[in-house]
Amino acid sequence: MSQSNLQNLLYLFDRPCLPIFQPKGKNADIFYDIPTNYFTDRYRPIKDQITVRSPGHTLIKVTEISAPDITVAASLDKRANFSLFNSQHRECAGNLINVFMNARTTEDFKSVCVYAQPRVNPYMFIYALTVAYLHRSDTKNLPLPSHACQFPELYVDGTVLAEARSVGTVLPDGFRNPIEIPRDLTASDLDPEHRLAYFREDIGINLHHWHWHVIYPTSGPRNIVNKDRRGELFYYMHQQIIARYNYERLSNSLPRVGRFGDFEDPIPEGYFPKLDTVLASRVWPSRQENAKLSNLARESDGVFVTIDDMKRWKDRIYEAIQRGSVNNGTQLVPLTEETGIDVIGNIIESSILSVNRGFYGDFHNQGHNMISFIHDPDNRYLETFGVMGENTTAMRDPVFYKWHSSINEMFDTYKQTLTPYTVDQLGFSGVQVTNLEVVTDGVNGSNNLQTFWERDQFDLSRGLDFVPRGGVFASFVHLQHSPFTFRITVQNTGNARVGTVRIFLAPKRDERGRDFRFREQRLMFVELDRFTTNLRAGSNTISRKSVDSSLTVPFEQTFRNLDSIDLSSTSSADNFVFCGCGWPQHMLLPKGTPEGLLSDLFVMITDNQQDRVDNTSMESTTGNCDSAFSFCGVRDRRYPDKKAMGFPFDRTARTGVVTLNQFLTPNMKVQDIRIRFSERTTDGRTLQAAQNKSKQANQTQSKSGASSTTRKN
Repeated sequence: MSQSNLQNLLYLFDRPCLPIFQPKGKNADIFYDIPTNYFTDRYRPIKDQITVRSPGHTLIKVTEISAPDITVAASLDKRANFSLFNSQHRECAGNLINVFMNARTTEDFKSVCVYAQPRVNPYMFIYALTVAYLHRSDTKNLPLPSHACQFPELYVDGTVLAEARSVGTVLPDGFRNPIEIPRDLTASDLDPEHRLAYFREDIGINLHHWHWHVIYPTSGPRNIVNKDRRGELFYYMHQQIIARYNYERLSNSLPRVGRFGDFEDPIPEGYFPKLDTVLASRVWPSRQENAKLSNLARESDGVFVTIDDMKRWKDRIYEAIQRGSVNNGTQLVPLTEETGIDVIGNIIESSILSVNRGFYGDFHNQGHNMISFIHDPDNRYLETFGVMGENTTAMRDPVFYKWHSSINEMFDTYKQTLTPYTVDQLGFSGVQVTNLEVVTDGVNGSNNLQTFWERDQFDLSRGLDFVPRGGVFASFVHLQHSPFTFRITVQNTGNARVGTVRIFLAPKRDERGRDFRFREQRLMFVELDRFTTNLRAGSNTISRKSVDSSLTVPFEQTFRNLDSIDLSSTSSADNFVFCGCGWPQHMLLPKGTPEGLLSDLFVMITDNQQDRVDNTSMESTTGNCDSAFSFCGVRDRRYPDKKAMGFPFDRTARTGVVTLNQFLTPNMKVQDIRIRFSERTTDGRTLQAAQNKSKQANQTQSKSGASSTTRKN
C-alpha cells in the first residue's frame, strides 16, 4: 500500500462526529470525493451545495461499490452512547467489523468505511474501524491516532471542551494557551476516595483499558476474538490493575479495596463523573452514595437481567471451579492446569469463546450494566448508562475496583485448586541471584525510587467539531517517576544459557503496619518487567532500564500526534505503529509516600528453554507494537511465555511457607526498597517541546506583523 493511500485512510479518524464529506486534515483542505449514492437521504438532494471545496484542496477519490449490508450496525441510534457491555451493541459492532474485514482490497475497505460512516453511531464506527485497522493485513501497521484525541469528551471535563471551542474560535493557531484540566475535577477531599482520583481518572490508564478491549474484543469474527490465551489475559491484566490499585490505596493511607459483596448490599461510594456526552448533549449520570442494584428491564437498550440471574451464574461458575470441570452443553470438560484459567476467563467475561454462554451467562458484562444503570433500571427517566457502562470510562469509578476484586476472587479460587509449585518447578539449577539493587537517576544511593507530579498536554482538536483547525491543547497533571535501572548479579555454575528475568514489586506492610504474610502478599505483587538475558558461565551483571519495561508504552506513544509523523518515511511511521495496548510508562510505579513506602523488590530468573514458545523470545521482533507484551500479548503470535501469567505468585505456596523469605529459592532475590513521593510538579518533555514550538510561532507571528506594519508605512 502506497504512503498516499496510507494517509488517505487515516483521515477517516478525523473529527468522527462530523459527516464524512466535511473537510479533513490539519488545514481543512482534504476532501473525500464521495459517490452520489453514498450520501444519505438527508444530504443527497443538496450535495452540490454542501460539498464546496476550499482553494488548493486535495481530493481523495472513493470508488463506488455495491452498498454493504450494515442493517444491524445502523440499528444503533447515532446519538446514543456505545457500550461493549451491551449485547445488542456488541452485535451491531460485530456486524460492522465483519463488513470492514470482508472488504477484499484496500480501496474497497476505504469505500465501505466512507459509506458506513454517516449511517452508524460515531463511537461504534471508530471502535469497529480501529479493530479492523489493527487486524487487516493491509492496514495493521498504520500509526493510529489516540482515542483521547478523537473523543476528548470521554476523558476530560465538559467545561474544558467548552473553553477549547471558545479558544479555538477566537484565537489563531500558535496563540492558544493550553486549557488546564483541574486536578480536583470530580470531588473534594471530603470524599476519602478522591485521594485516588489521580489514578482512576488518569487519561493514560483509561486509554490503556479502552485499547486492551479493542485488541481483545468479546465479539466479532472468531479469528479476531480467538487469540492465544485470551481468557487468561483478561484475568491477569485485571488482576494486576487491582493489585496496583491496592498499592495506591496503601500509598494514600487507605485500606485495600473491598469486594463487591452481595448483590442486595448498597454501594457506599458515590461517583459524579463531570463528563459530557457530546452526541446526546447530556451529562453522564451520577451515582449517589449507598445506591442499591435493581433488576434491569430496559427494552430500548435490550438489557434484561435480574439479581437472581447474576447469583445463578455466579453459583454455576463457582460450582465448575470446585468440581474442576465445565459443562459445555453436552458433557463435562476438565479444567486442566494449562488451559483451565483460560476457559474460566472466557466464561466470566464472557466472550463468544465461552464454552456455554447460555448456562454460565454474561456475568462480567451484565455486572457492569447493573451498576451503570443503577440510577434508572427500568428507563422511566430515559437516562443513559453511567461510566461503568463504557470501557473508556469504567476505571474512573471507585466501584470498578470492587467489582473486579470480586471477579478476581473467583479466579483466585480456581488458582487455589491447583497444586502449589514445588521447589524444583520454581528453581533454576546452577543459577543463583546474589545481589539486587535499583539505582534511580538523580538520587544518591541505591534502592530508593522517586515519584512526583508532572504537567503535560495533548491535542484535543481532532475531536472538536465546528472549530477552526490548528492545535487546541489540554494541560493535565499526572503521576511520574524518575527513570531508574535494575542491577542484578547472577552466578551461573553451568554452561552458557538463556534466562527469563521476572521482576515484581509489592508493599511490605499492610494498612495496619504489619508485615504481609505470603498468603496475602502474593496477591499484591505487581509486575514491573519480564525479559530474556544471556547467562555466561560464572558471574553475570544484568542492567535493565525502567523505560524498557515489557509492561509499558512511552508517553509519546500514548498521546501520539500524527501531525508529527512523516508518513513518507517508513522508519518514522514504524516508530509510531501502535497496537493499541500497553500500560502507560508514567504510571509504572505506585505513588509511594513522602517518607518512603517500604516495599519488596523481587527478581526471579527461570530457564528460558522451558519458557520459550515456538522458538520465539520475549524480546520484541516486530517493532514497538509488540513491546508491551506482559498485559497485551504479541501480535500475530502466541503469548511468548509458557509459564502461567503472574508466575510464581499465581498459586498458593507450598507447605511450610508463611513469609516471602521462606518462599525463595536460590534463583530468586528480594531487596527492601522505598518509594518516595515528592509533592512537586515538573514540566514533561511533551509540554516543554510544545512550549518551545509555541514560543517560536509567537516570535514568527510578531516578526511578520512588524514587517507588515513597516511595509504599510
